[in-house]
Amino acid sequence: MSYCKVYFTFVKTSPHLLLPNKFKKIGWFIFIPSTIFGIILCINDFRAAWIWVRVFAIANDGTDSNILYFGSRLSNVTDTVVGVPFIIGALLVSFSKEKNEDEFIAEIRLSSLLWAVWVNYILLLVSFLLVYGSPFIEVMVYNMFTTLLIFIVRFNYLLYRNRKTVPDEK
Repeated sequence: MSYCKVYFTFVKTSPHLLLPNKFKKIGWFIFIPSTIFGIILCINDFRAAWIWVRVFAIANDGTDSNILYFGSRLSNVTDTVVGVPFIIGALLVSFSKEKNEDEFIAEIRLSSLLWAVWVNYILLLVSFLLVYGSPFIEVMVYNMFTTLLIFIVRFNYLLYRNRKTVPDEK
């Protein structure tokens, strides 16, 4: 048996790579409100006036186009307050076991993840070809979130469709 076959068999069936099912509910509780706030942030370019905080930064804009390393700066952290919970919630939703995790669900999970990566990078490739200047930076910011978002939508859609078409096996 080749190394690749052994490795992929382990990755496909290893329960150690998934979180317990109870984290999925916590993830949805975090993911849904942060997604709503993220959409509001994108549409209105809303920045909460009261969320200005002095933060430590590994690299940040200095004066005269110089980059300053390992310092602090006053920053509006609205993006951080929305983005961090979104990522944490999306990771918990994406990588928590289902109640009845079996080989079929593992196959759906793997195909959804591959599908999400393909779609994400096709969108990124199109963006490289058609979007320039400062809008490209916005596209790159959105691109950070799309893989998890596409995975969650696709995986849950396939689970929903499967539950509707296949009667319970008891």
